[in-house]
Amino acid sequence: MADAVATPGETEKLPAAVSPGIPMKMVIMIGVTALVLGLGGAFALFKLMAGGHGGEEAKTETAAAKGDSHGEANSKPAADEAKPGATKAGGPGVMFDVEPFIVNLADVQEIRYLKITVKLELETQEASVELTSRMPQIRDTVLVLLSSKDSVSIRTSQGKFQLRDEITQRINSFLSKPSVRTVYFIDFVVQ
Repeated sequence: MADAVATPGETEKLPAAVSPGIPMKMVIMIGVTALVLGLGGAFALFKLMAGGHGGEEAKTETAAAKGDSHGEANSKPAADEAKPGATKAGGPGVMFDVEPFIVNLADVQEIRYLKITVKLELETQEASVELTSRMPQIRDTVLVLLSSKDSVSIRTSQGKFQLRDEITQRINSFLSKPSVRTVYFIDFVVQ
């Protein structure tokens, strides 16, 4: 029993009793989790707020595209994107609508058709005036180009990129100054 009784000097040497509260590791883990969730929520809110502005622009562009009636002459510059004068080299160009092309493809074994609608991105508004005056020659050269293609070559991504480049080169060859930046495919149907 002598061992069980402690002298006053020995009580100071005994370790303190562990409190029955939450361990420190658990407190740190809860704090880190709350911090991560808070940052994730703030990031999601920021993206949602920033994405809202781009969505409205996309809705406006979609509504403008749907507003074009098929009965109107499609070979005029888009009114909302056509700005007088030159555009910046890095900025968006003037968009020019071209009526759809429907051609027989050069497939030998089967008769296949291609329906394609394109928009041209131009350097300046003045180029759209020249394009309008040269539209019969431009349509002819694009029709000849399209009817020389077969369905296998234009179905691939590489074939579409090559076709886009060929159309751009052929149209630019009719202009006094090469003003077509690129060709955009709006509809591309092989049947």
